[in-house]
Amino acid sequence: MADPIAVNPQHYRLVFENDRVRVLEYSDGPGDSTGTHSHPDSVMVTLTSFARRLRSGGREVDVELGAGQARWLDAQEHSGTNTGSSPTHCLFIELKEPRPKSPGDQERSPATHTGRLGPSAS
Repeated sequence: MADPIAVNPQHYRLVFENDRVRVLEYSDGPGDSTGTHSHPDSVMVTLTSFARRLRSGGREVDVELGAGQARWLDAQEHSGTNTGSSPTHCLFIELKEPRPKSPGDQERSPATHTGRLGPSAS
């Protein structure tokens, strides 16, 4: 896994960490981009409205969110660009505990996860 703080120290800051969660603050400006990095299953809380383009494994998705929203982020590896006209400012609450397994589940990692790219409402 490529740690967001190691890859993008100008954008990510550690706010809090214990044995169960890690909280990161993210900020950037219009036109800023990130290198490819990974997040485990996380909750993203938007502090400002923003528009971004996320990229992973040949896929791209445009994301626009308003301030004050909380969104689920499946474990994933991606890079992104602020495509809006305002700064992005948000928090990521990264879960350290693995997702409970259901019968028939296969191992997955952020680098190989092929689910949803970017945040979702559930």
